[in-house]
Amino acid sequence: MSSVLKVDRSVLGARWVFPPVDNMIIQRMMSDFSVPEIVARLLVARKVAPEQIDSFLYPRMGRDFPDPFTLKDMRGFAEWIADQILVGKKIGAFCDFDVDGSTSAAIFKKFFRHLGIDIPLYIPDRMTEGYGPNARAMHKLKAEGVDIILMSDCGTTAFDVLTEARNIGLDVCVFDHHEQGENLPDAVWIINPKRKDDTSGYGMLAAVGVTFLACVAMNAVLRERGYYKNKNISEAPLKNWLDLVGLGTVCDMVPLTGPNRLLVRAGFQQMAQKKNVGLKALCDVGGLKKDPTPDDAGFVLGPRINAGSRVHQADLGARLLSSEDPEEAQNLAWLLNDCNAKRRTIQADMMREADHMIEQGGLADRPLIMVADESWHVGLNGLVAGQIKEKYGKPACCIAFAPGISGEMEGRGSGRSVPGFNMAALFMAAKEAGLVIKGGGHAMAAGFTVRPDQIPALDQFFQAEAAKIAGGADLVSEEQVDGVASIRGIKPDFIKLLQDNVGPFGQENPEPRFVLPSIRITMADIVGDNHVRLQITDADGGARMKAVAFRSVGTPLGDILLSSKGGRLLHLLGQFKINHWNGIDSVEFLVDDVCES
Repeated sequence: MSSVLKVDRSVLGARWVFPPVDNMIIQRMMSDFSVPEIVARLLVARKVAPEQIDSFLYPRMGRDFPDPFTLKDMRGFAEWIADQILVGKKIGAFCDFDVDGSTSAAIFKKFFRHLGIDIPLYIPDRMTEGYGPNARAMHKLKAEGVDIILMSDCGTTAFDVLTEARNIGLDVCVFDHHEQGENLPDAVWIINPKRKDDTSGYGMLAAVGVTFLACVAMNAVLRERGYYKNKNISEAPLKNWLDLVGLGTVCDMVPLTGPNRLLVRAGFQQMAQKKNVGLKALCDVGGLKKDPTPDDAGFVLGPRINAGSRVHQADLGARLLSSEDPEEAQNLAWLLNDCNAKRRTIQADMMREADHMIEQGGLADRPLIMVADESWHVGLNGLVAGQIKEKYGKPACCIAFAPGISGEMEGRGSGRSVPGFNMAALFMAAKEAGLVIKGGGHAMAAGFTVRPDQIPALDQFFQAEAAKIAGGADLVSEEQVDGVASIRGIKPDFIKLLQDNVGPFGQENPEPRFVLPSIRITMADIVGDNHVRLQITDADGGARMKAVAFRSVGTPLGDILLSSKGGRLLHLLGQFKINHWNGIDSVEFLVDDVCES
């Protein structure tokens, strides 16, 4: 580990920064907690306090499981809903169409099914209804006889819709984790750790975490009321559903800190048992032979669950994850796989068109890149925004168009951001300025709805605000580096050590990134549509390693890698991964950035 290597401007225009660490603290941590030097260094760099280290490294259910009743109003909700269950009120669930919402819906479905109650699920259509609740959905559920709506992964900013729901006699209970504005909407209960009056400290939870804790709370109150004893049934098997919590938490890219570390670790241990027939079918369809990892959730499982909502079948994910029928689950998994293949083709076409717009309009020089097209698929704007952000290193918004509830055409915008730039705050400010119909989400990923005639004014607003935030500087001026490594010194055991001790990795606990200094490329070619595959070696031509730069063809990163075979020495920045092939584990390097030696 060293910070001697200095890179002020890489090929992607970044400065590589080694976090300052106190070697005395590292030595003390190694001694007190019996951890290797690399683990201690990473913990210090991530500012894990000494009193948090044990729960960070070794989270345990008995000690570290979050108390649901510390969430604001959870006790009141659990007591209230128990009363409603006992008098036979009809309950339904309205959940978002993404993985966080689908896993939340599946947990509600499974919990109430165990109680002997079949609740209808309403998953809004991504294209025709957009994000969040709408009045038409509320009226539809009311017409089906629903008295109570459990709303997950949305609702915190849905003022007009929740007022309408209240007016038609619906009791809405919100379980969310999105940012609160100045006020809260008119719901019976709003359980959200991001409420301004919530002191639980659980703001890192995804909606599925909040939903799961709601089920834990309901289970506890029903036990106290003698519900299970009177019905002669066992308590809800909550532990069996932790796989859904782990999946939704990872896929929603919330911070993997605090209780999320326990929920994800325990969730993937549960997933390895393959008791959820929907997840098992999805693993089979995705070609996962080994136990699923958080990486698999992000790259194999999550995209398939999301794919249904992107091609007009928003409820497929929730149906799959809540299924108890292996044959039904297998059919749904294959259907989602087909949806995902269709999604990839459409997304590639959209990205090509967006690249052309950016190049022709000189948009890459702006502090925020915004593109829009009437022909684009509204379900894929977020993925394209993410690709633009990755390629150009700037906050990006992609707008597609679809008819709103009134039938008039609306712009559906999705944004993806970079560290230090709060996209949700930007969209909420645009809403306050009257430029968007609705807007909100997370700091790194958020969405908005805009009238087409307001798009030019909205673009001006975004550029002005982005310039203020940037302060005239490059928004992505620094890349954090955890250490310098050598090809010959890295073995699979080293990667497993990091995964087992410092993982799971994600927001606020990023996967460690290392610099491989002064390496040569002995082989470089293109695989798939846009990935660069490499064979690399140390400067002296000794040990070799496989490497890959995903989605880099046609970018400055891809260009320098493809043109450097057998020539100049390069410093590579990236992450080590274990490659499983034919029963043999080897180390592979994922290249994020490069600079000349």
